[in-house]
Amino acid sequence: MTAIEAGEIPSAMSTAKRRSAGSRMAWRGLAFAAPAVLLLFATYIIPIVVLTGFSVTDYKLGALAFHFVGIGNFVKAFHDAVFLRALTNTALYVAIVIPFGVFLALGVAMLVHARKRSRAFWEAAYFLPVTATLVAMATVWQFLLHPSIGPVNAAIKWFGFEPVSFLSNPTLLIPSMAAIGVWQVLGFNMVLFLAGLTAIPKDLYEAAQLDGAKNPIDRFLTVTWPMLGPTTLFVAVTTSISAFKVFETVAVLTKGRAGSEVLLFELYLEGFEYSNTGYAAALTLIFLAIILVLSIGQTFYLDRKVHY
Repeated sequence: MTAIEAGEIPSAMSTAKRRSAGSRMAWRGLAFAAPAVLLLFATYIIPIVVLTGFSVTDYKLGALAFHFVGIGNFVKAFHDAVFLRALTNTALYVAIVIPFGVFLALGVAMLVHARKRSRAFWEAAYFLPVTATLVAMATVWQFLLHPSIGPVNAAIKWFGFEPVSFLSNPTLLIPSMAAIGVWQVLGFNMVLFLAGLTAIPKDLYEAAQLDGAKNPIDRFLTVTWPMLGPTTLFVAVTTSISAFKVFETVAVLTKGRAGSEVLLFELYLEGFEYSNTGYAAALTLIFLAIILVLSIGQTFYLDRKVHY
């Protein structure tokens, strides 16, 4: 055996050992990841598959037999006046909540961030709605907006105006609930913006001031707003999803009466009140598709404007 051949044998053995060790590490990694993967399948993948299966049938909750209807449920949805009204109302609700929920939170965060002694108090005060039960808070709002005994209408009458039926007038129903929605997300979004403001280096403000940005508005536009890009993107996406999921406010304040229909409450009625499981599954897939498209669209559009 030559010296070259003798050297090749140990080299081949060490390579085989490395491959064996790498294979064992890979299997260990898979074993550690297996519980998370199984949980993902159990909580996300399998329910989506089952939901898709129900959506192409006329299955009713408790029925012993059902039939395949294909895309019939989806066609029915876009010819259903109630569903279309719920879709329109949800779009209006989202269109109000997203801009006000994001930019009001930014304004409040900047005001709170500038406070020294009272900052902790204002943080707790604005974050309080996030910790409260939404059903309980909706009940409080029902009292506040009551046309005869509510404090809001008492203030309106004190200024000499006629009381306003916020929860009875179909024109005011969605804007009134959207105002409550803004109030609900304001505290959480404020905390996120506060974290973003705290992370901005003070040197950038000093450099901007030396470069001629003497006005606070100029420093906001040249430093604060660009540096808050990633935070704003996250807040916009999470606020959109929260707005689309409005349910408790409608359930407590209006119980889904005409003029206040929203997508999630319509899903609840079809699936649990009317037992139309197949149709409710189709509506749920439409609902998930809308949220997915909106979230991806926002992410791709805003990501191009974000400075990381």
